[in-house]
Amino acid sequence: MTKARTLADYVPFDSTGVLTSASTLDATKLSGNLPALNGSALTNLAAGGTNTPNFRATLSSSTSALSTSTWTKISPNTEAYDSNSAYTGGTFTVPANEGGLYYIYGTAMFNNATVKRPTLAIYVNGSRVFTRSPFDENIDVSGYQEVTINTTLSLSATDTVELYAFTSVSGVPIYGDASLQNNPASFGAYKLIA
Repeated sequence: MTKARTLADYVPFDSTGVLTSASTLDATKLSGNLPALNGSALTNLAAGGTNTPNFRATLSSSTSALSTSTWTKISPNTEAYDSNSAYTGGTFTVPANEGGLYYIYGTAMFNNATVKRPTLAIYVNGSRVFTRSPFDENIDVSGYQEVTINTTLSLSATDTVELYAFTSVSGVPIYGDASLQNNPASFGAYKLIA
């Protein structure tokens, strides 16, 4: 039976378990992509980085009433940020060489006293891939309803991502307001660091 190795098998610690300046590493037992000391700092560390590309946009004013029982694209039109200029007209397009795992999120306030089935969806390349509704299918909901959607998706370069809304009641717009810092209608995404 082989004993599981620990860091202590590769790095000599003193009797109290502390790595001291007198400790040495046996370089013959190290392999792989290792950090290097350039005289003052460790380099080649795999931690950290930035979550780019990324974007977030909000809706500056309310939309027209959604069509009854029809998926309708929501196009937040005021960009808070867009690291790669990849968000235009309500569509995020994954930039070249930026495929990978993305966190995608959206929120919308269904702006009517009665709403039935307030639902959001994420579309990729024109197809609905993720749907979120906080209510059972045919419940009438009193009051204005805010729905939030978030997911992680593996995307490839040139994939397009859009936010859609649905309700089975007529006359329901999505509320937007440019003067609100926490606008109730937003859409965003960022690439996760591998």
